[in-house]
Amino acid sequence: MTKIAVVGTGYVGLVSGAILSDFGHTVTCVDINEEKIQDLINGKIPIYEPGLESIVQKNTYYKRLSFTTDIKSAVEDNEVIFIAVGTPAAEDGSADLQYVLQVAKNIATYMNGYKVIVNKSTVPVGTGQKVKEMIQTTLAEREADFSFDVVSNPEFLREGSAVRDFTHPDRVVVGAESEKALEIMKEVYRVLYLNETPLVETDLETSEMIKYAANAYLAMKITFINEVANVCEKVGADVQKVAKAMGQDGRISPKFLNSGPGYGGSCFPKDTIALARIAEENGETISLIETTITANEKQKQKMVDKIINGLGDVDGKTLCILGVTFKPNTDDMRDAPALVILPALVKLGAKLKIYDPEGRKEGTWRLKEIEDSIVWCETSYEAIENTDATVILTEWNEFRNLDFDKVRQIGGSNNFFDLRNIYNKKSMIEKGFNYYGVGV
Repeated sequence: MTKIAVVGTGYVGLVSGAILSDFGHTVTCVDINEEKIQDLINGKIPIYEPGLESIVQKNTYYKRLSFTTDIKSAVEDNEVIFIAVGTPAAEDGSADLQYVLQVAKNIATYMNGYKVIVNKSTVPVGTGQKVKEMIQTTLAEREADFSFDVVSNPEFLREGSAVRDFTHPDRVVVGAESEKALEIMKEVYRVLYLNETPLVETDLETSEMIKYAANAYLAMKITFINEVANVCEKVGADVQKVAKAMGQDGRISPKFLNSGPGYGGSCFPKDTIALARIAEENGETISLIETTITANEKQKQKMVDKIINGLGDVDGKTLCILGVTFKPNTDDMRDAPALVILPALVKLGAKLKIYDPEGRKEGTWRLKEIEDSIVWCETSYEAIENTDATVILTEWNEFRNLDFDKVRQIGGSNNFFDLRNIYNKKSMIEKGFNYYGVGV
């Protein structure tokens, strides 16, 4: 059993802390947000992530998991300290490290012995060395002499399946500069290590680059199939069959070959831009990623054009919008395609009836500028009722089995924009719908 502190109770911090406690470690999660910490103490989870709530409740009950705002005691009482705070994009697109470095300074301020400081946040190459320098400087100001190690341990969690991703990872990446730190990290992940999960041992810089390179490649793969889909529409090909055949090639794999309105979320948009900035700062270009960023933004606008071309005009029309989160099984709307597509439709005169199983709370404030043109609904059918078109933006499972007889009975339109290709075009046309997919 290892005593661990996790600083930051956002998506990465909370998931990491909860599951590490489920591995048998004693974990203290720390945050400066008193309201959030109190909610967590009372069993209220601030994010929607399937399976997480029960893990938090169980390990809180067995006193393996606790929550506090007291960074001092958390540092003093634990040997391994994870930094899991946000690294938002700065104005130039680079990752803003102020929160990471502030935590590093706090750790050094209260350090009372050997510590392993683990960067779990997504950070640019060189951050580990900056964290080390911050700690060394702060210790010198204290005239204290404690040994420590800085480790890079990037997360590869997918929102909506983060619990399984943490407990059944493809690999665990650990960038360390000492054998002692590496052995301690092996103990942290002992449950996975015993199950023969691959452990990738690297230096700090390589570990930091692995995270950015992996996310950028997946974003590029999504953008590639979206651009192929756009060509398929022009030449009469079916992108779904193209993608399936491509995915059967063992060198390619079928994952992330689903065409749609563009990628969003907390990772891909931010990490692709940050990687491009890292390359630029080091006198290199990474043109494939720069093109991916541009093409992804264009894809969102293409969805607006698709709806306009299908309807002829949206001015004065009411559209049903099913899904606003960037993907299903999450309440996260960060950089979701909906944030570009919906304001564009409203600007052209459309009214919107929106339903998302988990997106209303965040959508209410993220779409505040167009709130006068929005009606939030409680069910799919309430949103579909008496509208001029249905637009699927997020592929929640409950949208996959709509009762189309009921759709007609409640005044739903025959205009069906399936921007996630979850329905069969031929079948929908046979049902009498004007079907618009992406690349089909």
